[in-house]
Amino acid sequence: MFPARLSAKLRSRPSLEHRGRSVRHTPPRLPAHGKMSATMAETGSEAGSELRRLCVFCGSSMGTKPEYAQAATALGRCMVDEKLGLVYGGGTIGLMGVIAKTVLEGLGGENIIGVIPESLKPKELSGEMIGQLEVTPDMHTRKALMARKADGFIAMPGGFGTLEELLEVITWQQLGFHNKPIGVLNANGFFDPLLHFFTHSVQEGFIRQQHNTVIVSADPAELIRKMREFKPSKSLLQMMSEQAARDGPDGISVAEKSTSAQDRPVL
Repeated sequence: MFPARLSAKLRSRPSLEHRGRSVRHTPPRLPAHGKMSATMAETGSEAGSELRRLCVFCGSSMGTKPEYAQAATALGRCMVDEKLGLVYGGGTIGLMGVIAKTVLEGLGGENIIGVIPESLKPKELSGEMIGQLEVTPDMHTRKALMARKADGFIAMPGGFGTLEELLEVITWQQLGFHNKPIGVLNANGFFDPLLHFFTHSVQEGFIRQQHNTVIVSADPAELIRKMREFKPSKSLLQMMSEQAARDGPDGISVAEKSTSAQDRPVL
């Protein structure tokens, strides 16, 4: 039995009868003065919140090695075992189709949400429709909608689109736009060069170590377990807000007390 809370939420989504209707959602906006905008807050979740739906980024191709499709099947089966709904790019080809069909077999279409921009429908969709399809007017609203509907993100092997989606949610997490766990299913060592780049960027001073929080595993069960245990680091916006509170209007720290004789006021 799938959790009643998730099933109720998914039943409230637009049905397939409305799949042709464009969904108008505004992408996250940069907040003023370190505060989170209403739209941005929708993409966030409370620290330690229960995983109910996972957004999976992956290729619309199968790749050159059978291990990639095997990993997609294994992740889908693990999501079925864990009773986790799927949010994904809406296609039925490549690795997207593998994981969507696997989750469909185990949990049914009501627990799958596909999000796709109107312009890509004829290019990405083939065969039967899987789950509930939500059509957006462009790529930006597609990614924002996928982020809002998921409690965490997993990247599988893919191309430019997969990497762009992964790096964007990492950037949003770093800034504090959301605090959801981000995992990489490193099938056949596919992401090793990218993970090396992350480490290199930390060493070169372009990424803070505390923000290099991508969870990595080649085993889907281990990956999801680590994602459930995830505790978000302090975001850049939080750090900036705290620093501004410590500094005066001219950027001078007012937190330290004066101790030298010449700094004391003359009475």
